Amino acid sequence: MSPALFLDRDGTLILDKVYLSDPAGVELLPGTTGALRHARELGYKLFLFTNQSGIGRGYHTLEDAHRVNARMEELIGLGSPLFADICIAPETSEQPQVYRKPSPRFILESIARHALDPARCWMVGDSAADLGAGLAAKINVAAVRTGKIDPSALPAVTAHHVPVFANFAGFAATLPR
Repeated sequence: MSPALFLDRDGTLILDKVYLSDPAGVELLPGTTGALRHARELGYKLFLFTNQSGIGRGYHTLEDAHRVNARMEELIGLGSPLFADICIAPETSEQPQVYRKPSPRFILESIARHALDPARCWMVGDSAADLGAGLAAKINVAAVRTGKIDPSALPAVTAHHVPVFANFAGFAATLPR
């Protein structure tokens, strides 16, 4: 069974620009490429798990989100497809929740579909929803400080002793084989 990383996009891998729909606006956070390369070299499968409520709100389209993701992969420069699977959750918090984090559905389906070892899977993100999805799926979770909030203040961090890193690169440097 394989290890895996479930990665939030905005505020974890790229600068969070709120309802980003233009691929020209994609800016990688420092260390992202090296951290992803390192994770792959250690045998981790990579999954992108992103809430995109701007789709549900009518601010942009699913195709816009795909173009932003494609630009992100291009800037990362590790080849495509970089991710074993991608979940773009278009629901708003007011709509019925299917895949929107903190739902663990995408993680649980991916564990089954890709023969992943839950004990060696991580959800990495910058928000309570990211951490909640990982905790609900009963996998490891880690928080990064590159988003809009300091995750140290999140109840899940203190209640579950979630490690907090300056950025994704800092987390990736701690990954075991």
